[in-house]
Amino acid sequence: MKKFTVLAFALTLMFSINAQIATPQPSPYTKIEQKVGLTDVTLEYSRPGMRERTIFGDLVPYGKMWRTGANKNTMISFSDDVVVDGQTLKAGSYAIFVTPNESNWDVVFYTDTENWGTPAKWDAAKVAAKTTVATMKLPMMVETFTITFDNLSNNSAEIGFIWADTMANIKFEVPTDASVLKAIKKTMAGPTANDYYASAVYFMNEDKDMVKAEKWMDKAMNMIKEPAYWQLRQQSLLFAKIGKKKQAVETAKKSLEGAKKAGNADYVKMNMNSLKEWGAM
Repeated sequence: MKKFTVLAFALTLMFSINAQIATPQPSPYTKIEQKVGLTDVTLEYSRPGMRERTIFGDLVPYGKMWRTGANKNTMISFSDDVVVDGQTLKAGSYAIFVTPNESNWDVVFYTDTENWGTPAKWDAAKVAAKTTVATMKLPMMVETFTITFDNLSNNSAEIGFIWADTMANIKFEVPTDASVLKAIKKTMAGPTANDYYASAVYFMNEDKDMVKAEKWMDKAMNMIKEPAYWQLRQQSLLFAKIGKKKQAVETAKKSLEGAKKAGNADYVKMNMNSLKEWGAM
């Protein structure tokens, strides 16, 4: 019995050690990050090998949906809205499924990315975009399934799928031009009310140039249709700091009224304390 117990312990120890040994995966995981124009694109997929097998029309049958790789479904993520074949893909992550045919592939971008392979139950409502792309034959065999980003420009790129002697490309467009024009318009229009307000408050709190602080605060308040009570609070403190007590009191009273309407007890108390300090209550 003792010998059996020792043997059982030895076997358990051996299996425990073996379980900790890392071995290469047959379809290695890959992650690619690519900037296209101003858009961040991330691709995650697993890469099966041919291993002397016939791929398309056999291992990957024609007319049957494929996960576009191995293991968990292939996933692509976009930081901005992009366009595929005239269809808008909102910023976010998508699974890519393809149905290979002899001369083309049907490609689907699917909103559910948590599938090991193809979805057990297909939901057409989760199809964000679909397109059909022609395939081309390569002059050589490619052992490992490969996805690339090719033909990069400021406004578009192509996702390339390569395996065995077959290649397919899908073009997607990014909103670089619209983003740049928006940024140019905003910059050329000058600082916003929030820019002036934040700068004024910073200068006031850091005891910097009070003349500039007052100028920026005035610009901010003139640009804001109805200044909020917390903004009026900061303006009143600035007035007090530069010795304009009358304006400080008038502005604090407006802030107090707004704080009462909003039910903000903290700002009610702060304004009342300031008004008492300035001899207005």
